Amino acid sequence: MRRLKVGLIGTGYMGKCHALAYGNVRAVFGDVPPVEKDMLCDVPAQKAEDLADQFGFARSTDSWQELVSDPNIDIISITTPNKFHKEMALSAIEHGKHVWCEKPLALTTNDATEMAEAARKAGVKTMVGYNYLKNPIIAHAKQLVEDGAIGRLLHFRGWVDEDYQADPSLAWTWRATKSEAGLGALGDLGCHLVSIAHELAGPIESLTADMATVYPERPMPEGDGMGKVENEDVATAICRFGSGILGTLSSSRSAWGRKNHLAWELHGDKGMLIYDQERMNELRLYQNEGPVSEQGFKTILSGPTHPHYAHFCPSAGHGLGFNELKVIELAEFLRAIDQGTRPYPDFDAALAFEKVIHAMAQSAEEKSWISL
Repeated sequence: MRRLKVGLIGTGYMGKCHALAYGNVRAVFGDVPPVEKDMLCDVPAQKAEDLADQFGFARSTDSWQELVSDPNIDIISITTPNKFHKEMALSAIEHGKHVWCEKPLALTTNDATEMAEAARKAGVKTMVGYNYLKNPIIAHAKQLVEDGAIGRLLHFRGWVDEDYQADPSLAWTWRATKSEAGLGALGDLGCHLVSIAHELAGPIESLTADMATVYPERPMPEGDGMGKVENEDVATAICRFGSGILGTLSSSRSAWGRKNHLAWELHGDKGMLIYDQERMNELRLYQNEGPVSEQGFKTILSGPTHPHYAHFCPSAGHGLGFNELKVIELAEFLRAIDQGTRPYPDFDAALAFEKVIHAMAQSAEEKSWISL
């Protein structure tokens, strides 16, 4: 297999996650192409140089344009603030690079559509960081649904709550602006919930939603007055899936005590499934069978019988973490590049997820049902 050279743009939390994944993927999944951490980009130049050394990249630059146009690089990782995704991705695609981009794909559906069309036309492979889809226990939940373990699907209920904006005294950041972040809780959190809903219950066909900015102002970081919060803190939608079932989806970045409450219930006519990302190695299953006196939920622990878990650990109960999901995501991307298959979720799949969150925002503004 040909060695693939990597360029990383951005060195924040997700940049480090990408760097760790590139460093570990070949050791975990021996069947993927070898990768070489070639060039890292950040500003200023000294920061890029220091973090290239820390993350194990051979070269550094403070120019993303230099990185995406470098003829030696095969894969571009984009882990920057949201507003830069489109320009960087389109330039990388123009230079024939495969692109691994964090979510949301873009600030608007028009921009995301342009990115997806460009990738399709160029024939490059793309992957978007909806990493919760890669959890082995989520894959098992999907298999249970397909096997009829809970019968005919009736209802999906989902929440994604965090408290990183619950404190009104926290300083204003770029995440509060539509020009840099786009949507708020929906863009940061709600899109993950939509991806899970699609995975388990199928595409969403129509919806109605409302949203609110519960803290319309935040103190500026330098103590210079207050800054306006332009996007939503909370959002809730009622939706109808293509299969005909109903669902509810709620997102909040102002929910005290919730650290990563990406949680859902899937109800069927023979049972139900329950999951919470804060206990990411557990899945609860109820099946309406056997003596009534013995019925109840059982907890399934993620283990080596669930897809990809065994690559990391031979025993159930030890558990995987967030970074392992990024390694799984990258392994699937590398295989797609090597074998010429379609990775998931690519730009087209991410566009489908993000059309839903933008439809929620449109519905809230228009006070209407939106068909997708």
